[in-house]
Parts: sequence; structure tokens; C-alpha cells
Amino acid sequence: METIDLRDGLTVDRLIQNPMSGDGPAISMLVDGLDRHTRRDLRKEEIAIAAPFHEGPRWPYVALTFGCFAIWLAFFPLAYYHQLNLATACVASCFFCAYGYLTAHEAMHSNIARAGSKNRWLNEAVGWVSNFPIVFPFSMARMMHLRHHSHCNDPLQDPDYSDDAPNALRAWYMTWYNRQPGVDGSIHHYKRILGEMGTPEAKAVMRHTIIMQLFFMTCLFTMAWNGYAIEAALVWWLPRHIGLSYTRFFLSWAPHFPRHERKGRYGNTRVFRSKVGYLASMGMEYHVIHHLYPNILIHRNRAAFQAMREILVARGVDCSPIPKV
Repeated sequence: METIDLRDGLTVDRLIQNPMSGDGPAISMLVDGLDRHTRRDLRKEEIAIAAPFHEGPRWPYVALTFGCFAIWLAFFPLAYYHQLNLATACVASCFFCAYGYLTAHEAMHSNIARAGSKNRWLNEAVGWVSNFPIVFPFSMARMMHLRHHSHCNDPLQDPDYSDDAPNALRAWYMTWYNRQPGVDGSIHHYKRILGEMGTPEAKAVMRHTIIMQLFFMTCLFTMAWNGYAIEAALVWWLPRHIGLSYTRFFLSWAPHFPRHERKGRYGNTRVFRSKVGYLASMGMEYHVIHHLYPNILIHRNRAAFQAMREILVARGVDCSPIPKV
């Protein structure tokens, strides 16, 4: 009998075959320190722990989506009648642009309402409305995000691989650089992947993107032409770009760094402690839970992580950046 020492004090016992005895091995060969039966048992326990976290109210996501969008829309008439504090509106709009992606993200995984349910229209509405301030059609966002999940950290097939960077400062720079004309950044990766897919759905999401971009540019041009260029820049144009950079840093780069080293179900994302805290990092410190169970709502990922922490450690996940509670 040999005792295999795992992390955080966990151990697994296995029988060692005596090559001189002629007996077959008692259990299958080890993979990453765990035999097939141990992996199966850990997986069953993990699923059982995760199951209760799939529950929870969805209405707060709906209320936040439409409440924030209503305020964002109100900035237009307020700006027109010169009743808008530009500094306050700019900060608020940055928040709506960045954090709106989180509610859209839940809709991408059908966490507001499943396909075929009577409230499915609400799931789609949340997705489209949430992403409107960053001028990113929900159809494109969902297709590319689900592609990311199925090809995570693949240099050619992961649409978000262009966010790869050796450090945080470079990553912030790349969130801006990848949006510049002529750069082989995120939008070019999206176009290439959509072209390779070649499906009617892929062509449709590209049309949605073009239409939404043209509509946004028309609105900005019209406002500028009528004397509201500063308002357009500070309340809608700049917050959009700040929101895009913020989400790409925290949702794409931070939880997957370094991409070229992160492979497999338990290794394609990481657990990390953010210097700006849990809320400011959009809850991405526990992104490993999302990749394992994308139908767990984001506000429950932290509790789910602590509940299955020992299982994750046994599967090779480095949970040391986050202390036990």
C-alpha cells in the first residue's frame, strides 16, 4: 500500500502491484496522481456539492438590467436639456458598460431562463439590453463566449486568445490596442472564426454587429453635429471603451493568465486574489467555478468554491491564493 500525498493535507491510498507475484494491478494506473476510480468518486462528490448552488432567484439580474438601462437612456434627454452632470454621468455610464456584461453573461448561458421555457424571451431581452451600452450585439457575444468555453486557451480557436499578455500592465494596453484598425485583435479573431464556421447563424451575428456599430456611430455624429460633442464623448463614447477594456481585462486576461500554460478541465482557468477586491474584479477570482459549472449564477461562485475547495485541490487546482473560510 502506498499513500499519495495531495495538496492541503489530502491523501489517497493505492495498492502497488508486485511485479514478481503475477497478480494484476488492484486498480488502474494513475493519471496526474489519481487513479480512475478516485477521479470518478471525486467527480461524483463534486457534482453533489455543486448541485444546490444551481438554484437561486433570477429576478435581481432582470431588475438590475432594466433599471440601469433606464438610467442610461435617461442621460440622452437630460443631456439635451442641459440637466446632466457630466462627471457623474460618465462614472455611472462606465459602470453600466462594464457590469452590464455580467448580466449579459448570465443570459449567454441561459441562466435567466432556459430554452423552451415561457420566460425565454426575458433571457434574450436581458442579454440584448445589457450589452447595448458597449455596442456589442448579444448574438455575437453569446456565440463567441460559448466558443471560448469549448476551445478555451486554444491559440487559433479561442476568440479571446488575443487578450494574452505577459503581465497586467501589458494586458491593459492590449485591451486598447486590440481594438485599433488594422490590428489582428479580438474583432479580427471573431471575423476569422465566424468565417470558418460559415453557418447562417455566424453570418447573422456579423450583420447584427455591423448594424449596431453603424447605429451607434450615427447617434454620436448626430449629437456632435447638434452641439453635444462633449456629452457624446464623455457619457457614451469614452465609457464604452473603458467598459470594454475593463471586462476584457477581468473576464478574459486575469482568470486565464498565463493562457499557454492553462489546459484541461481543471487547469484552463485559475484562482487568484485580486488587488482591487472581489466586487471590483467582477467576481472573477473564482472563475474556475464558472468554467466547471457555467449554470451557477455568478454571485454564488464564491460560496460554491469554498464548498468544493477540497475537491478542487485534489484535482490539482491551486486554491492557495484564496484563504479557507
